[in-house]
Amino acid sequence: MTSVVIEKRFCGPPNSGNGGYVCGLLAAHIDADAEVTLLAPPPLGEPLEIVAGDHGVELWKDETILARGHGVRFEAPDIPIVDFSEAEAAVLRWPFDESRHPLPMCFVCGSARAHGDGLRILPSRLPPRPDCRSGTLVAPWVPHANLAGEDGTVAREFIWAALDCPSGFAGAGAQHLGMSGNETMLLGRMRAHVEKRPRPGERCIIIAWPTGRDGRKLYAGSALLGADGKMLAAAQATWILVDRQVQVGQS
Repeated sequence: MTSVVIEKRFCGPPNSGNGGYVCGLLAAHIDADAEVTLLAPPPLGEPLEIVAGDHGVELWKDETILARGHGVRFEAPDIPIVDFSEAEAAVLRWPFDESRHPLPMCFVCGSARAHGDGLRILPSRLPPRPDCRSGTLVAPWVPHANLAGEDGTVAREFIWAALDCPSGFAGAGAQHLGMSGNETMLLGRMRAHVEKRPRPGERCIIIAWPTGRDGRKLYAGSALLGADGKMLAAAQATWILVDRQVQVGQS
């Protein structure tokens, strides 16, 4: 059993941990590709317990289980090659509309977070290409020095976090799946494969795309690429459409 406290800095909604970050905390205790299901909002600033068992790991708060993770076999999808300059150009071409951001203080995508405080990954549409799925988003990312783990590379939980929110934006913007872009959602499940973790200061690219919808469930993929376009990590996410009050933890 391992004790952990999710610092307020690592919020998604105002009063709970960023979903990808929390999934990454559990994945760090799984010696394989992992899938993590979020069962309840993980609170901030409170002692939690990561408990390892025969079938994976669980995150607990007192008598409540918040998340459950286990090893999986991850099949990486075909990912288009995008270089860093293309990601920068996409952001300049379609600047992020900060006035419509649903969670401006989110650790990963919050537009109100300062550089070095949050990740500030704000994905924009990639111009249509034959090798890209409809609704593909892209963002440049240069990890800050304070994201380094003990070995000097970006810690696993921050890799998972970086792969989280972009897939949500891809799902929300999937007009071909009946989405308007104004819907609110929360991460329900995430699975990921980390091939190689970059070092802080390295130029990286985040790419994300919608993959489907089943009622209130949205499915999307995402990947972390090096500056040369080679895959460093990839993820698949399930997002749940919820009311705004549920998203921000008011009900």
